[in-house]
Amino acid sequence: MSNTAERVRIIESRVLSHDWYLLKKVTFDYQRNQGDWQRQTREVYDRGNGAAILLFNRGKRSVVLTRQFRLPVFVNGHDGLLIEVAAGLLEGATPETRIREEAEEETGYRVHHVQKVFEAYMSPGSVTEKLHFFIAEYDADSKVGEGGGLEEETEELEVLEWSFDEALQAFHRGEICDAKTIMLLQYAAMKNLFD
Repeated sequence: MSNTAERVRIIESRVLSHDWYLLKKVTFDYQRNQGDWQRQTREVYDRGNGAAILLFNRGKRSVVLTRQFRLPVFVNGHDGLLIEVAAGLLEGATPETRIREEAEEETGYRVHHVQKVFEAYMSPGSVTEKLHFFIAEYDADSKVGEGGGLEEETEELEVLEWSFDEALQAFHRGEICDAKTIMLLQYAAMKNLFD
């Protein structure tokens, strides 16, 4: 069978909303494995790509997380306060540059040496976003501010410094239910970052 680009023909792409981010309705023909063509329609939400980082202190066996209100999970039955790693959209910057800025804005910790560990599409059925995942060590000298996010971006984050074991227990109890945070905590456990 031919490559994927030859199997997709965009018929129409219509903007449904361009308020907060870009929502399009795309009609396309897709060539199935047997060679027949099928017309499909999907809504595609484009919010840009992003980056997320797990700040960890090997000596203290601790991690820095945030807690903030998220309307989409609130309207889906959650109390809305999610515990998360620092993260943000790239907004034209390189993933490494942007995640250092986000870590400082959200947590108050300035990290210089970030390590990219993987990339992932978080909701590929409807959202274009690809996340770049990082880890970085922090210590007391890394603390340069209070964190909490940027008021002009309507951010209001609580900074949490938890033991790694406490964070894992919170995940197992269902208190941490944010995918990017779970993925980075599992990465840390799998790679034995604290051993």
